[in-house]
Amino acid sequence: MEMKNIRNFCIIAHIDHGKSTLADRLLELTRTLGARDMENQVLDDMDLEREKGITIKSHAIQMVHTCKGEQYKLNLIDTPGHVDFSYEVSRSIASCEGALLVVDASQGVQAQTISNLYMAIDHGLEIIPVLNKIDMESAQVELVTDEICELIGCDPQDVFKVSARTGEGVAPILDAIVEKIPAPQGDPQSPLQALIFDSVFNSFRGVIAYFKVKNGCIRKGDKVKFFATGMEYEVEEVGHLKMKLIPCEEVGCGDVGYVITGIKSAAEVKVGDTITHVARPCSEAIAGFEEVKPMVFAGMYPVQADKFEELRSVLEKFQLNDASFVYEPESSLALGSGFRCGFLGLLHLEIVQERLFREFDMDVITTVPNVSYKVYTTQGEVIDVHNPSGLPAQTMIDHIEEPYIRAQIISKSEFFGPIMKLCLDRRGTLIGQHYITADRVELSYDMPLSEIVFDFYDKLKTISKGYASFDYHIIGFRPAKLVKLDILLNGEPADALSTLIHEDNAYDFGRKMCLKLKDLIPRQQFDIPVQAAIGAKIIARETVKQVRKDVTAKCYGGDVTRKRKLLEKQKEGKKRMRQIGTVQVPQSAFMAVLKLDS
Repeated sequence: MEMKNIRNFCIIAHIDHGKSTLADRLLELTRTLGARDMENQVLDDMDLEREKGITIKSHAIQMVHTCKGEQYKLNLIDTPGHVDFSYEVSRSIASCEGALLVVDASQGVQAQTISNLYMAIDHGLEIIPVLNKIDMESAQVELVTDEICELIGCDPQDVFKVSARTGEGVAPILDAIVEKIPAPQGDPQSPLQALIFDSVFNSFRGVIAYFKVKNGCIRKGDKVKFFATGMEYEVEEVGHLKMKLIPCEEVGCGDVGYVITGIKSAAEVKVGDTITHVARPCSEAIAGFEEVKPMVFAGMYPVQADKFEELRSVLEKFQLNDASFVYEPESSLALGSGFRCGFLGLLHLEIVQERLFREFDMDVITTVPNVSYKVYTTQGEVIDVHNPSGLPAQTMIDHIEEPYIRAQIISKSEFFGPIMKLCLDRRGTLIGQHYITADRVELSYDMPLSEIVFDFYDKLKTISKGYASFDYHIIGFRPAKLVKLDILLNGEPADALSTLIHEDNAYDFGRKMCLKLKDLIPRQQFDIPVQAAIGAKIIARETVKQVRKDVTAKCYGGDVTRKRKLLEKQKEGKKRMRQIGTVQVPQSAFMAVLKLDS
């Protein structure tokens, strides 16, 4: 098929605005799937996606649509809506020429809608606005249409009003994709340039890379080179992405497809890399692809110490499927050898943990998450610290800087007060407020990233009764007064529970930690003091009481000194026990730290 008959587009929207359901209807209308194979959210192929009702991975699929007697090839990439998976969205946008902007008629324009839209506009994509869920009772069609028009500057008649659930009004969108979205630009005669936007690991076939051809074409049997790694391979199979992988002889210019080159090692394929021919290489890699920056770091350790190598190979394979996940080896006194992993947010951490267990049967212990800080030493060095144990001695530190974010919160104006209080409590600074409509307000705050890592999003949803939407982007580093908070169990520091925290929050956090651990640590034969300390200063303490036998039960009457003697003997025994006793910390204790306020 010629290039002018190809259209590459993605669907962008906030969480739960109906991206995957709209994709289902488009697949139905183009008869890409038979009625037998059709199910809800057919592109969400992970069990986890279906359970949580969110898209985690972007999915590519090809459809064929006939418009005005001509056949067109439509390559759709469904994208996630959650802020933690915005990296997936950026990859999808880099490989498209147009986007369907989906907005929920009952909720209106949300924060994530705006941020994904700006990302699409920056890449020069053609935007087709779609108003979804018009069949709902709470739908405010006219009001939300005006919001969309104001946002992207279009006429109200340009907005498609649809119900993805019932299929009402969806058919004209296919024609609009053909008419409005430009065909891909590229030169079929020039050297091959193809952008890898995703990759998956298949245990039988090795690494399968999904790509979009910008210039040239790729055929079966070609010798190709990956630009970033410099590795050379022979193409075993190329093809198109339907519901299943459909092999073909070549994938032409402007088209989307997959390639299998027999790569067995996951580290050799980098998402965002450029594929070119060995004989006739292109002069430069495809630009405009952003590098992933993990925001939250946590240690992952195998439950059994001998499973370390197994965990390493599992993480390698996992990274291939999730390019925004990074890891490096580290060791801990309490937990042995493991990995320091970087995530885009807490939901991402939770998903990774769950996927490791489901897909690879790998149970891991996760330490307290924290963000990355820049430490300036007195020698003039700058150190990136992801881990409390990596903090230099206090005398060596000149100052510490922490990452700041620009948060964008959209909510009903009745929740204005509680949201402002929440942001102020989290050391936020109000930058601006803007009324979108009479009862919807947009707030902009500058806040430290460490304050939103734990449970900010949950709290925001609770106080706004689920209405508020939230989006953020990193704006740089600012100086901060940070201290290292250690937890001592029986006088020994538990390094897996150490955190870097702002001085003002340390006392409160330390006290809550001690209370929580007191409930979670099982009682032993001896008293366990649970202490929170900053350096040598103890700031909070709780005691897990010992389990004791009633040694005086056999004394009946008689002199009190007999009872006293038995109790003193027991006391001595407990003291000895405490000196040699060790405290086992259950996994639930590490996870509970995340939910301290609940």
